[in-house]
Amino acid sequence: MPTPELLQALDQRRSVPSKQLRAPGPDDDTLLHMLQSASRVPDHGKLVPFRFIRIQGDARQAMGDLLANRTLQKDPVAPASVVDKDRGRFSDAPLIITVVANLKPGHKVPLQEQWLTAGSVCFALLQAAQAYGFGAQWLTGWAATDPVINAALDLGPDERIAGFIHIGTAVMEAPERERPDAAALLTDWHGQP
Repeated sequence: MPTPELLQALDQRRSVPSKQLRAPGPDDDTLLHMLQSASRVPDHGKLVPFRFIRIQGDARQAMGDLLANRTLQKDPVAPASVVDKDRGRFSDAPLIITVVANLKPGHKVPLQEQWLTAGSVCFALLQAAQAYGFGAQWLTGWAATDPVINAALDLGPDERIAGFIHIGTAVMEAPERERPDAAALLTDWHGQP
C-alpha cells in the first residue's frame, strides 16, 4: 500500500540545527499561513492557550545581548565562551517564533492539556516550515524558563514559553538519525487482571 502524502511528510521530518539556518526565511504572507496551519491543533474547550512572538532582524541580536547579560548577571565569572554562546543563540536563523503557552488556571480543561496544545503548535509549526521548504528547529534551553527573559518578552503571569522555533533556509541537509522502533514501544492492555 502506498504511503499517504501526509505520512510521507511526517516520516521525512527532521530538525535542522539552528546553526545551519540562514536567510531567507518566510515572507510575511507565508509566515501567517504557517502560523494559521500550526494553530489547527487539538484544543479542548477552544481555549487557544497559545500565542506567538516574532523575533527577527535586529531583535535577534538584542535577544542575544539580553541572554549574554543575563548569563553574567547569574554568574559574574561565567567563561567568555559561555557568554558568547548565549549571545549567539538567536543569530543564525533569520526568524524565531516564540510559541507562548497562554494558560488558563482554574479552567475545567486541565493545565496539562493546555500545555499539550501549545506543544502541538510547536510541532505543527515545524511541519509547516518543512512543507514550505524551510528548515526549522524547536529549542527551549534555560532562557525559556528564566523570569528576566520572560519579563523582557512581556509574558503574563500565566504564560510560559513552550518553544523557540528557529526557521530559515537550511545550508545543509539534516542527517537522518536513528528513530525509536514503534513496535518495541507498543504494549496491549487486556483489561483488569
